[in-house]
Amino acid sequence: MPLLVTDYSWTQTETTVYIHVPLKGTAAGKVDVVSTDEYLKVHFPPYLFEAFLFEAVNDDRSSAKIREGEAVISLSKTTNNMWRHLMRDTDDKIKKMQVRERALLKYQEKLCSESRSKAEKQRAERKYALETMMKLEQEERHSIQRIKDTERQRTTTEMETWQLRQKQRAEEKSQGKLHRDDHNKLRAEKQPQGHSGQSDRKQPADLPAPRTSRNIQVTFTPRVFPTALRESRAAEEEEWLRKQAEARRAVNADVEELGDLKEEDRNPEWLKNKGDKCFMTGDYLSAVNAYNLAIRQNKRIPALYSNRAACHLKLGNLHKAIEDSSQALDLLIPPVAANAAARARASVRRGSAFCRLQLYAEGLQDYQAALKIDPHNEALQTDTQRIQDIIQGSAAKTH
Repeated sequence: MPLLVTDYSWTQTETTVYIHVPLKGTAAGKVDVVSTDEYLKVHFPPYLFEAFLFEAVNDDRSSAKIREGEAVISLSKTTNNMWRHLMRDTDDKIKKMQVRERALLKYQEKLCSESRSKAEKQRAERKYALETMMKLEQEERHSIQRIKDTERQRTTTEMETWQLRQKQRAEEKSQGKLHRDDHNKLRAEKQPQGHSGQSDRKQPADLPAPRTSRNIQVTFTPRVFPTALRESRAAEEEEWLRKQAEARRAVNADVEELGDLKEEDRNPEWLKNKGDKCFMTGDYLSAVNAYNLAIRQNKRIPALYSNRAACHLKLGNLHKAIEDSSQALDLLIPPVAANAAARARASVRRGSAFCRLQLYAEGLQDYQAALKIDPHNEALQTDTQRIQDIIQGSAAKTH
């Protein structure tokens, strides 16, 4: 049964009634308001406020505003007068139930009407959008057709002009040939008979000189990838080349910087032992520097990352400890008996960093992984049980 709200307040003018209902810490999205001309309900579980209004109101002109911690309902009066009370003075439950049912029925009809109006408005908007789109498409088709007609007319005109020009040129050539024939005939009639043999021989035509031969040297840029261009993906290859160039620049920088080191400082194993000794004496920063220099020379030794994670744990660099432990675990694949102890150490160090960051669920997974490798380790059993107790205690406290 809902709890009735009794600490409401109301004020009025000759035209409007204002009702203030406290929401008692309820969020605005959980408040349900139902208003008709003679009934008002504000429901926010488990509280309920309902009012059987003293006189009828204009529901269409009324409004409700949900503010922080309060609901303000403005009811517009149908007649300009002052109410003696906010609600009717009646204790007839049957009459109240009838008013409530009638109000809820009106409210449902109002919602249905609004829904129908909204649906009709959406249909009208979709119809208008469709008609507009069809009109635009039709205009675009007409524009394209006009362009086609103009282009066709222009092409036809050019073709007719070209044909006319060709016809004129053919006529001019035929007329010129006739004139040359007449001229040659006249020349033949004027020449003496003794030179007729020379005139009958055809003169050789002037031929162009033969072209000189030359050799053209063609060179090709060697392709980086062995596959054909049509079978490769240029974007991925370009990205690979960029990364390779960056890696080469980084290696060259390291070589230049490492050139001044002593012979023993270029030995990753010697640097690892040096870092281990610094760690044993509590000089964690020097140990980190030794491990850093060793990793720059050989990035495939898991112990360097695992030991540097232990240094970061001591220094409080928890995120770096997680990163180095994860890198060590990635290098300790596949899991075999020879690297079981190293995997257990890396898992415990990452789990410790997670727990210090209060990420107990992640830390528990790493401790359980280490315990699976070394199930008879009492210290691991104790730490794993302590983490489980912390998680269960937090869950119980939250519950």
